[in-house]
Amino acid sequence: MKASIDSIVEIHQVFVTYEEQVVASDIDSSHRSAEKKQLLKRMSKFYGSWNNLHPRHRLLEALHGFYRYKEKNLPELERWKTLYDNASPQQKMLLEDTVQYSQKFASVANLITANHELCQEVLQSALEFYEIHPSELEQFVRDRESHGHTADRVSVSQGLKHLVRDWSDEGDVERIQAFPIILRSLHNLFPNRENQRVRILLPGSGLGRLGHEIAALRGFEVTNNEWSMYMNTLYRFIEKQKDMNNRKVHPFVDSWSHHSTSANMMRVVTYINSNDVLLIEGDFTTILKGHGKFDAIVTHFFIDTARNLMAYLDTIHRLLKPGGFWINYGPLLYGSGPFVQLSLDELMQVIVAKGFHLVNSPSQEALHADIRNTTLQDIPVWSVEATDGFDARALVKNAYLAQFWIAVKI
Repeated sequence: MKASIDSIVEIHQVFVTYEEQVVASDIDSSHRSAEKKQLLKRMSKFYGSWNNLHPRHRLLEALHGFYRYKEKNLPELERWKTLYDNASPQQKMLLEDTVQYSQKFASVANLITANHELCQEVLQSALEFYEIHPSELEQFVRDRESHGHTADRVSVSQGLKHLVRDWSDEGDVERIQAFPIILRSLHNLFPNRENQRVRILLPGSGLGRLGHEIAALRGFEVTNNEWSMYMNTLYRFIEKQKDMNNRKVHPFVDSWSHHSTSANMMRVVTYINSNDVLLIEGDFTTILKGHGKFDAIVTHFFIDTARNLMAYLDTIHRLLKPGGFWINYGPLLYGSGPFVQLSLDELMQVIVAKGFHLVNSPSQEALHADIRNTTLQDIPVWSVEATDGFDARALVKNAYLAQFWIAVKI
């Protein structure tokens, strides 16, 4: 029985909207305006040294990626079409007669175009928010490409997939493994929030969903912090929207591996609007000044991203108030070129030596049903299986034993 790709997609498209509305935190508008003023100051070409680490340069690199989304993805699709030509005529005849394989190329090309249109909206939003004239970006792109630097296809692709993990109902599969543990812990650590604002910092916040969930508990003043301009550009777009329930993205069309059906690969995902949480852009270890500013710091899939893990520990300790809590959830998957790579037991010893005390979870209720026993004997750190793959329907699963602990600054 023949079935066209278009009819399969029409029948099996998935429209997903996360229906629970999170409540905005009461971030003072003057505070937000002041932070944007400081951000634009840091973004000036005349602020600091102009190089590839300058925030404006990193922003323009990210915008280059969104600007060239279609141009970077269609050639890969054309390459796959060329490779298909290597199949024999008899093999092609069988494939076309049974699954109409070549129709996938046209269908995916259309979805890449749809994603490109979204990327151009993200791009336009960023130009407005960061007050960058389009001619500056166009000149940057010409200069970069004339020197052989191409747009970063992978970072944009990862950003679109983060929309799924943070802001669609499909991403709840991954969020539910970590968020309840963190949210219950914060609620139990700070049960009396009616007459005070409890200040929470989330470094490495990505597209920011966890921060919004914490704000929804009420009584928490939440600050997200993120270095990646690909993440920040997407977050500013989400933050700007009044109604995102009909916003759609096809995040999985750039890879044809590990799909159970073509319909799953081509499915559309919708994502919701966000509410107000303050975002401070920049390097966690340098952008946040002062001492003792936060009642709690939450590191979610973050500490192993450090080039210098000790600098992360120094900053966490500096920014926490005495008696403040550090909640960690994530793996120890160190990246390329880290200055320090500690095993879990070594890390626990260093944390204590830095002036923290590891505490038991505030109550068993704070622990998720899937949490395992303590990872290390007689040390309050727990293992939780955490998948990390963006696509819950894929035929592959990456998983970690994420490490969860709560430490108090002595």
